[in-house]
Amino acid sequence: MTLWEVDVHPADGVEDRAASRLAAEAADLGIAEDLQVKTARGFLLEGELTKEQVATVAEELLVDGVVEQTVLAEAGDAALSACRTNGAANGQSQLIHVLPKPGVTDPVAESTRQTLLERDLPVSAIRTLRKYWVDDLNEEQVGRLCSKLLANDSIEQVVVGPLEMTRLEPGTDYQFEKKIVPLGAMDDAALETLSREGQLYLSLTEMQTIQAHFRELNRDPVDVELETVAQTWSEHCSHKTLAGRIAYQDENGERNFENMLKETIFAATMTIREQLGDDDWCVGVFEDNAGIVRFDDETNIVFKVETHNHPSALEPYGGANTGIGGVIRDPLGTGLGAKPVCNTDVFCFAPIDTRPEDVPAGALHPRRVMKGVVSGVRDYGNRMGIPTVNGAIYFDDRYLGNPLVYCGNVGILPRDKSFKKPLPGDLIVAMGGRTGRDGIHGATFSSAELTSESEELSGGAVQIGNAITEKMVQDVLLAARDRNLYSAVTDCGAGGFSSAVGEMGEKIGAEVHLDRVPLKYSGLSYTEIWISEAQERMVLAVPAEKWDELKELADSENVEVTVLGEYKLTGRLRLLYEGEEVADLSMEFLHDGRPAVVRRAEYQPPAVQSIAADKLQTANDNWGETLQQILAAPNVASKEWVIRQYDHEVQGGSVIKPLVGVANDGPSDAAVVRPRLESQRGVVISCGMNPRYGDFDTYHMATSAIDEAVRNCVAVGADPSQIAILDNFCWGNTERPETLGTLVRAAIACQDLAVAWQTPFISGKDSLNNEFRFTNEDGTDEVLRIPSSLLISAMGQVADVARCVTMDFKQAGNVIYLVGQTYEELGGSHFGLVRDADGGHVPQVRVEDAKQTFEALHRAIQAGTVRACHDLSEGGLAVAVAEMAFAGGLGGSIRLADVPCDDSLSDAVRLFSESNSRFCCEVPADQVAEFEKALQGVAVAAIGSVTAKGQVHVEGRDGQQVLSESIEVLKESWQAPLRLS
Repeated sequence: MTLWEVDVHPADGVEDRAASRLAAEAADLGIAEDLQVKTARGFLLEGELTKEQVATVAEELLVDGVVEQTVLAEAGDAALSACRTNGAANGQSQLIHVLPKPGVTDPVAESTRQTLLERDLPVSAIRTLRKYWVDDLNEEQVGRLCSKLLANDSIEQVVVGPLEMTRLEPGTDYQFEKKIVPLGAMDDAALETLSREGQLYLSLTEMQTIQAHFRELNRDPVDVELETVAQTWSEHCSHKTLAGRIAYQDENGERNFENMLKETIFAATMTIREQLGDDDWCVGVFEDNAGIVRFDDETNIVFKVETHNHPSALEPYGGANTGIGGVIRDPLGTGLGAKPVCNTDVFCFAPIDTRPEDVPAGALHPRRVMKGVVSGVRDYGNRMGIPTVNGAIYFDDRYLGNPLVYCGNVGILPRDKSFKKPLPGDLIVAMGGRTGRDGIHGATFSSAELTSESEELSGGAVQIGNAITEKMVQDVLLAARDRNLYSAVTDCGAGGFSSAVGEMGEKIGAEVHLDRVPLKYSGLSYTEIWISEAQERMVLAVPAEKWDELKELADSENVEVTVLGEYKLTGRLRLLYEGEEVADLSMEFLHDGRPAVVRRAEYQPPAVQSIAADKLQTANDNWGETLQQILAAPNVASKEWVIRQYDHEVQGGSVIKPLVGVANDGPSDAAVVRPRLESQRGVVISCGMNPRYGDFDTYHMATSAIDEAVRNCVAVGADPSQIAILDNFCWGNTERPETLGTLVRAAIACQDLAVAWQTPFISGKDSLNNEFRFTNEDGTDEVLRIPSSLLISAMGQVADVARCVTMDFKQAGNVIYLVGQTYEELGGSHFGLVRDADGGHVPQVRVEDAKQTFEALHRAIQAGTVRACHDLSEGGLAVAVAEMAFAGGLGGSIRLADVPCDDSLSDAVRLFSESNSRFCCEVPADQVAEFEKALQGVAVAAIGSVTAKGQVHVEGRDGQQVLSESIEVLKESWQAPLRLS
């Protein structure tokens, strides 16, 4: 058995792009101003291979001969260590190897191994690696380079110097040993220690409840039983805080909840469905992996948005990669399996220009987090052939140490495949990827607070995805669905088999043989097999008579399927390993035995302070510089660097893309997709979020987020009477009554507005304890708490995508209308941010006015009177007009005196207020009468016109010019800040 190393270098004369990027990043982080580095990627191949065979493999499979060249030798050969592209560098050179840790998913290595085996080449194992030769760095600099840029200790190992390996260790054989946890003898302190150090993250009351249960059984639990309960009871899986009992106190008095989510978010949808009666278009809400609504006579559409925050904080690429991979499996596991149609993503980062010295120990620099997260989502979605069509990015100092990563997926589902029901006697079948140690304790880890030690303690909670495997699983699953080969399916996500089998068999019972589970490598214990969150796995309930046909189908596509056991009508979860019982749990205790969480929640609205008068004025009353500053603010600036990395055309259904306009670089309000190419009916996807508003009042933050998501849908043509929404609450530590109080207030707001607009919530997810604890250099403890962050995702529908409109100006001479009333609402605004203006009133939603506005504008769009429409959000009217102008390559001239508002409002408020429920519309002159007729009863006014001159011109209330900027200058202000390499 020989271990060969194949190094792949840039060919002579070809730029070493990886080296250039690394040098730039090292300079950004202050590690080295002019890093001299050369790079190579490589493969370690173990097997009975000759050098000639390895050379052939390298030439035909591993290298692009046009731009790359190879060096190969037996691993450890000095020539590999000394080799440098273009010869040896001047000065002292240090060799650094970076490899995946044993057991970490290595998709490139695995696909290479499969290809070699198909060629009958005797290879037993393959691992990829990266190599770096750096010059003139001291030991401290090398250490920082490795830890900050080259490797992530969660999943990678660093070898400085020669790679002295002769074997790739695939894992040692596991020696079965049933482990009993002496729970009955533990006192409270020992229970708390076990919960913390065992990464169970259960409260003392919960640990005591488990202890009492097993005392009643006159035995101690097996380790896998304890892990199963911890996973099932985790915040991530059971939502025990928000679905628990809460005593809430605010300025209106006290309100007691038995189940806060059920009595607010869920209750809103139930009320709406009752009001709709026979016209109810909801199909399945809060009962499956994704929400389901009617689409047409033959199909339904599903939508789910998940969070993957903690894993992305530790390993941005892997965390985001499996975040999007996991949420794609949610529609696949909804009903009998929905075909994924499109992806969405929303990210929250600390500013990417954060000084390296301000990043606490144990946290990654925001620039590295952003690049890793974007790459992770990009690679998974693109490789699966699913377009990423909508999203947003928010920046705030408080996301340092705890970024937020929201990933969503929309799927389409035949009406008669929208429900599932596992039956007694069905086989428990695993389909897809093999099981490894990646993702151990993922569900419980995601429920805990991050600390500076999280990377070291919880690195195993990070999964690594393989999009190609999931694409193969998707294809087989949908084919099996159409052949009626299974009665139920769910994805194997948080908690692994423990969650998937436990939830599917909750009303029946299940018996699982853990030694049947296909493994990536040897050495996994029965407990690791059960709770691993290795990716790309689905669990099916298969009638015994359908097994052979399913197996034949899967084998024909090289997708692995395995019978793990059977759903049995016992009401118990029974696990066996090599014929010995290792778990026997009551389903009732597992799913209903968790003690009720009782929390106090308090809310006191902060006092409203007026913005200083001098902040509302500028020298010569010229607001051009302020507009440029707002356009350049990271939350407003173009996200083109991210969007261009995503494929939003694949599947051929994208109608309105993320970027629109004459140069396809203007910011679309929402995406429109045709899930059925033979139909003109479309799905509209948008989102709404503004964490800054939560600093003023989370009630108005929540209603503003719903308003923004809905008005983005309406702006492109969606029918406001058929928009479904999803909630994703990301909050801090809700053990604090004041923190939980802000969340409860936001949930009440969601209920109030959803019912008033008949906009049902169909799915949701919460992520709590988004805080990062670390120790300063002076020894004091500090906690970074994220801002209260509520993402609202909206899914609307259009009967004919030909009626949709985009936001870019289309023709000079057309009239510019402002639809909706403007108020003095600069609290939390970007005007306040760039002007350093504290205070002000946070934007509110005038419920009935907004509803009428949405309905009227929809009528106008359907009548064909609107050429362009853009919602007013961050930056208000000034930003909306600027974006419409430079997206269309045209100018715009507006008059502030005509803005629908109170006469006393200043020019600054009229220009930059972020009041909700407002739109800027372009209307042809010959359509003005019909447009105004459609908008009767709504605040609306013609405020200017589209011009051929490439200028944005604003006339103040007194008729004097207060802003005149070229669209080239405004566009550059908008595009430059996030134009990353």
